[in-house]
Amino acid sequence: MVKPPAFGDGTNLSMTEEVMIYVRDAVHSGKMPADTWFSVYQLSAELGVSRSPVRDALLRLEEAGLVRFTRNRGFQIVKTQPQDVAEIFALRLEIEPAAAFRAARRYLAEPDFAQGFQHHCQQLVDSMVKAAKAQDAEAFFDIDMELHQWIMEAGLARRGSRFVQQLRSHTRILGPSTAGTSRSFQTILDEHLPVIAAIEHGEAQTAKSAMYRHIANTGQLLLTQALKRSKAEDPEQEAAIIWRRYTEGCGDQT
Repeated sequence: MVKPPAFGDGTNLSMTEEVMIYVRDAVHSGKMPADTWFSVYQLSAELGVSRSPVRDALLRLEEAGLVRFTRNRGFQIVKTQPQDVAEIFALRLEIEPAAAFRAARRYLAEPDFAQGFQHHCQQLVDSMVKAAKAQDAEAFFDIDMELHQWIMEAGLARRGSRFVQQLRSHTRILGPSTAGTSRSFQTILDEHLPVIAAIEHGEAQTAKSAMYRHIANTGQLLLTQALKRSKAEDPEQEAAIIWRRYTEGCGDQT
């Protein structure tokens, strides 16, 4: 393996995050094949970084199911499946649309909450617009995550928010985002606006449906990308079948 040129280039990523992304990309490119033994020391030396961020990165990858440690042997890459993406989004579909529904109900019933919600949402949207114009993917998706967390917490799903944060981290490990491949930053931003508008009009069912559509669209695009990477014969058709199998019965799909 060769040290990635982006290491220590002054980006907003921590060294641990850079190692995680490097390992993910090395797995997808075949540089780090599944069921081959690697060591923290080996990876640290090859990347030219200390063992601490490498170990931290691998522990986070282990939590996400991408790495498996064995005592006195080192670690192996665990082969992931496109179905993992569908399962993650099925879980999100059970949490986030319902939270958007409750946030809209609160918006009508609690004036103080409504004022704070609207103000912070506008700040987040403005920040996403700036990040989109700058083509700053890391900043954009950090704010995207914060917006989703804000809506979930507004919808009385604080534990759900923490769980979804873990799920989103796992998604980033499983593959690259849809930005620049399947859709633009502006398109992604535009998908959030109907959710926010519905909440701020107190339209609970509309907010729930808009959030469902946004998450489902993202999940289906990521699933299709994963199938393309795995050289599926007909990625779109297989994605539709897998998506239906894993998300049937999730939330309110209207």
